[in-house]
Amino acid sequence: MAGKTKKYWAAFPDDPKLGTMTADTVHWNDLFARRAGRTKPSALRQLMKLLSRPGMISFAGGLPAAELFALDQVESAVHAVFQRVGGAALQYGETEGIPELRQWVAHRYATPQMPLKPENVLITSGSQQVIDLVGRVFLNARDRVIVENPTYLAALQAWRAYETCFLPVAMDAQGLRPDDFEIRLQQGARMAYVMPNFHNPTGVTLARERRQRLIALLQRHETVLVEDNPYEELRYEGEALPGLLALDRPPDQGGRVIRAGTFSKTLMPGLRIGWAIGPQEVIMQLAKAKQAVDLHTSTFNQFVALELVHRGYLEQSLPVLRQTYRERRDAMLTAMAEHFPAGCQWNKPEGGMFIFVTLPKDVAAADLLPRALERNVAFVPGQDFHLEGQGLNTLRLNFTKNPVPEILAGIKCLGEVLTPAVAAATRPPGAAVPRAASTEVVLA
Repeated sequence: MAGKTKKYWAAFPDDPKLGTMTADTVHWNDLFARRAGRTKPSALRQLMKLLSRPGMISFAGGLPAAELFALDQVESAVHAVFQRVGGAALQYGETEGIPELRQWVAHRYATPQMPLKPENVLITSGSQQVIDLVGRVFLNARDRVIVENPTYLAALQAWRAYETCFLPVAMDAQGLRPDDFEIRLQQGARMAYVMPNFHNPTGVTLARERRQRLIALLQRHETVLVEDNPYEELRYEGEALPGLLALDRPPDQGGRVIRAGTFSKTLMPGLRIGWAIGPQEVIMQLAKAKQAVDLHTSTFNQFVALELVHRGYLEQSLPVLRQTYRERRDAMLTAMAEHFPAGCQWNKPEGGMFIFVTLPKDVAAADLLPRALERNVAFVPGQDFHLEGQGLNTLRLNFTKNPVPEILAGIKCLGEVLTPAVAAATRPPGAAVPRAASTEVVLA
């Protein structure tokens, strides 16, 4: 039928637009749901497509060190799963997750003041699915959600599809500001989203007294709080702090916190095993939403993860991860102090995976990314983590993926990219460009 109009959608003869579509001129944008237009592509995911180039040193993704995955133990665990449960490991499973893994999660996070049962746990396909499911269950169009500014990019992506209105709360070196949080609560927020430990992207940890203040404020308002806490186990220095769930009332006794967790940063991300902890009534609703998404999380992967934790793999690997990542963090900080120009500021995170850099206000990080990629170095510009058009002069660096020699080489190259750009924006004519003297950024 080349050159001729083929009639499509015969079931809708009264719609002239549908009736005259041709095989090569389908107007898909007219057919997508409105929410599809609200979903923005992830700058990080787009960038990841470029990172397989040979010689690329990537500080972009929040990736663990793949060389630390204990492949022999994983292989042994796989064989043990087949010996122990056989074909059941490859069968359909319960939406809520296999009972033994739900029990393990409940036991790990329970305290005498915070009793938890397997019924308080939903196993998910990574903690990202928890974020999406709570959006499906709690958010109506134009509902308001409190978020730190900046915040985790994929949370914004997930909830924009539900036509959500975000209420940003400013951060400083101790985390989000409780006074601003209270103002946002009074504006009728339906939900709040907080990353208390080693925040993504800033690396900041929420101070203990602020955690307590947040929970006290929450208990006076009809608001749900989602605690996203994937990095809690990756602390390299400082005092371990109780999570927001642990500070709240028990889930089935008036608690308002839903905690998202994951094995992606401690075991391995390829298993895609995460969990939600919350009141039983909430878990039931999240499970119903999950049934419509993927029926259940991979049964096989759940059994493998369970076998690994029962063998003590998590307790064996965490000290290695902490030591390795601490060394890599320190190497990156030392190299930044040597190679980044004055006018750049950054924080020293107590844990997690990221260092957040603030450039002089007239230097746009996104404009520098192509120059860095030409030098085979990648980072994530900070603007997409921000709301209200902020963060143009910020960038995020991951220090966990690369060994120390690659970190040193990559930061040296990145410094060579930053130096002329910062000089052009800040240096008086004829003045020399000094090295950075400050290593502590105060978040505005």
